[in-house]
Amino acid sequence: MTYEYLISGLDDLQVGQKSKLPFDELLLLLEEQMSPADFSLIEQLRKRQDAPDVVALMEDDAVQDRFHETSLSEEDFRTQLLYEQGMKSRNKFIRAWYEFNLNLNNVMAAVVCQKHGYDPEKVIVGDNEVAQLLRKGNLLKNAGLAAALPELKEIVAVSEIQNLLDRERHIDALRWQWLEEYTRFMYFRVENVLAYYLQAEILHRWDDLTREQGEVIFRQLLADMKKDIKF
Repeated sequence: MTYEYLISGLDDLQVGQKSKLPFDELLLLLEEQMSPADFSLIEQLRKRQDAPDVVALMEDDAVQDRFHETSLSEEDFRTQLLYEQGMKSRNKFIRAWYEFNLNLNNVMAAVVCQKHGYDPEKVIVGDNEVAQLLRKGNLLKNAGLAAALPELKEIVAVSEIQNLLDRERHIDALRWQWLEEYTRFMYFRVENVLAYYLQAEILHRWDDLTREQGEVIFRQLLADMKKDIKF
């Protein structure tokens, strides 16, 4: 199914600008205009590691056995389960999106490990090629890693940004860039709608951000960072 009418009627989105259509209205519009099967892909993109089905998986005996064989925290292992679900999607775009974010977050964690001498086994999640290579260390000296992840140097450069809010904005810019490149030669397909939704989600995250809200986010990011350094 193609979406010429839907996509043609949507406002252009620009990184760094506020979205014109309220996010909740966009979701309602997409639900009305997309087929139920295609809108279910939007639901896949909205899922987080605390989703009920992801949490429920932790009660499975086989999953528990896998968890105890790792050095990951329960939260990080749920994140791994989320990525695994996403990378099994019937839709190629969603599989690629989840893997890109898996790689992005793993590289950010690996930079911290390399800088402070921490064990990457305790924070690198997943078992794809990039994850396996990151566990071996030597981020920028691993030719196999550079070949497996073309965005490696960009991600490492972003990880070096000291201001946490600026770093988060640059991370979202990398995501935006990936979405544009992936859908560059696609026209009116469901992938274009999915990318539009994700870009709108990025803008929504930064819409109407006051200084006070920025400070709240900063404190949360700092708390998350301190929590992540538990290893």
